[in-house]
Amino acid sequence: MKQFFSVHDITDLRSTIDQALRLKAHPYAHDTIGKHKTLGLLFFNPSLRTRLSSQKAAHNLGMDCLVINAGTESWKMEFRDGAVMNTDTVEHIKEGAAVLGEYCDIIGVRSFAGLTDRDQDECEEVLHSVQQYSGRPIISLESALRHPLQSLADCITIEEIRQKESVDKPKIVLTWAPHPKALPQAVPNSFAEWMNRSVEELGYDFVITHPPGYELSKEFSGTAQIIYNQHEALADADVIYVKNWSAYDPYGAILPEYNPPHVECPAEWTITLDKLTQTRNAKVLHFLPTRRNVEIADDVLDSPHATVIQEAGNRVFAMQTVLSTMLSAS
Repeated sequence: MKQFFSVHDITDLRSTIDQALRLKAHPYAHDTIGKHKTLGLLFFNPSLRTRLSSQKAAHNLGMDCLVINAGTESWKMEFRDGAVMNTDTVEHIKEGAAVLGEYCDIIGVRSFAGLTDRDQDECEEVLHSVQQYSGRPIISLESALRHPLQSLADCITIEEIRQKESVDKPKIVLTWAPHPKALPQAVPNSFAEWMNRSVEELGYDFVITHPPGYELSKEFSGTAQIIYNQHEALADADVIYVKNWSAYDPYGAILPEYNPPHVECPAEWTITLDKLTQTRNAKVLHFLPTRRNVEIADDVLDSPHATVIQEAGNRVFAMQTVLSTMLSAS
């Protein structure tokens, strides 16, 4: 594996999840595979779980880890070819990424969507530039379009729920939720992409529910059933994945009738304990951080329905699985 940008970079979803569960049961079973290897983590945007889980995963495999916060702990980088660098950019990505390649064996990159220019976001300039000029295997720590490590952790968590609850064919619902600001589509894009693969390979049922106007790109929603009535969508759900996102068209927009600047709870699309009564005792996932009493009510997050901490813990083993695969191939 030379890159991990999406679900398309793994060949077998079931075996990948099983590998992660084995690593979770025995996290130090391969603690020398990364000896004398270095993981570099390049952050253009903030992180808590991604940063710490990646560092812990590297430690579990015996790797060293270097963390760089671009623009604050390093020089501000230029990405344009032919740029006359006489303003605020100090280092071109051609040299910056090449130097990272000298120091690191694997590089993780985190760079969010700007939500102003769809074409610019969709070209994934930062991710692909680091890949091109570093010459090293690259892991997406979240990009403009996807968050694959989070999605793998979500799959691990859902499989744990399925096994514990003895559910043969779980119904998974991705639901939009309100939020006071416009957010990228990367997390729901990625989750939908991995769930559509789960429908094919694992036999899951997958439904997306959101207000009209918040449709994801068909590239990611795929063949998932779209239901505009949240109550209808949640009926008999086993797992509910809660996430806000802005509109794909017009790009980055928010619809004030559903997502007002000052959201009162419970808003129409907020997940509350009352809404869970129509489910099959559903577990509630969120990639975190979540806006309490906006996206999800306290009575859900503080109940046994919430599986967000287990989900966050599984971020370590998602990253450890990817790193193990890359190290084994090197």
